[in-house]
Amino acid sequence: MAEVGGALLSAFLQVVIDRAASREVIDFLRRHKLIGGLVYKLKTALMAVNVLVEDAEEKQATKPNVKKWLDELKDAVYEAEDILDKVATQALRRKLDAEFETTAIKVRNRTYASLSLYKLRGKIEEVHDRLKSLAEQKDVIGLREGVTGRPSERLPTTSLMVEESGIFGRDADREEIIKGLLSKDKGGNEVGVIAIVGMGGMGKTTLAQQVYNDERVKKHFDLEAWVCVSEDFDLFKVTKTMLDEVTGSTTDIANLDQLQVKLREQLMGKSFLLILDDVWSKNLDDWEALSKPWKSGARGSKVIITTRDQGVASVMNASTNHRLEKLTEEDCWSLFAKYAFGNTNSSARPELEEVGRQIANKCAGLPLAAKAIGAMLRTKANVDEWERY
Repeated sequence: MAEVGGALLSAFLQVVIDRAASREVIDFLRRHKLIGGLVYKLKTALMAVNVLVEDAEEKQATKPNVKKWLDELKDAVYEAEDILDKVATQALRRKLDAEFETTAIKVRNRTYASLSLYKLRGKIEEVHDRLKSLAEQKDVIGLREGVTGRPSERLPTTSLMVEESGIFGRDADREEIIKGLLSKDKGGNEVGVIAIVGMGGMGKTTLAQQVYNDERVKKHFDLEAWVCVSEDFDLFKVTKTMLDEVTGSTTDIANLDQLQVKLREQLMGKSFLLILDDVWSKNLDDWEALSKPWKSGARGSKVIITTRDQGVASVMNASTNHRLEKLTEEDCWSLFAKYAFGNTNSSARPELEEVGRQIANKCAGLPLAAKAIGAMLRTKANVDEWERY
């Protein structure tokens, strides 16, 4: 199995959970109560750790104990996948046995199968206990459930974007946002705010990078600035980054008031585009304080925020809310193929392409899932390995 790291684990975990709910596994478990209840408990344990993975992935860079927790989780998930693979294999073997075996052979194989299921039960219990233990460690190492909590640790994003050929299904989104940027829909000193809203992994930052680097946009604005807000909102830090971006140098000013005065002077009479990436704060006072220097800018200046929370867009009084939708099946396939086949044309491996399209459909239009699963399968050349997904 290819190494699973970073955001790949989130998508891989979802694949394993879905596999536990697959028809062949469920049909098999209905006939074998010996392990049926245990597999259900295994699936529940997988779901319990799955809601912690996103927070863990964001904190692992600065917290060694979280990194260790993730490594242990990867090993446990590998084991869970192997177990579910064995269950699926047993299901297929039983189906074939029922069709072709004589009565004597069936009796012999039934005895062998009972022994195999007994061993499998022990492995399921072991992995379940490991996953349960990992889930119970969340409070000790400071992990929070779900995507609604604000990430406390994350490497900052930048304005540099991935190669254009690696972006799929966002042309219409990009053009709509650029159209809004180039329009002058606000009068006086009011700055137009455009919000890109969507769940984690939908490609909000990538879309913002596309817009930010578009030549039409660069020619339209006098100044541009990219700020990754991400962690706990820090007014001084965000303001300083904005000033450094528009001046192209690093300031040594250590006073917030002086920073804001300097930023206001730099923006005076100029049109600017400010990207605030990964915003979480819904504190109105934060945004009122942050936006004070913006009012000196020229008419038509714009701010783009990316956020998972519609409430953030409301607090910032966004004039346009651009919600990212899931990719179409074809776009999801194109993204998956980019990572799974690299520079090789998928049509050169028709047996893999057929299975790959089925896998891409299971990604349900989520860019992160398509990229993650595609990357995992890139080193696998055997169609049997692909069919396991």
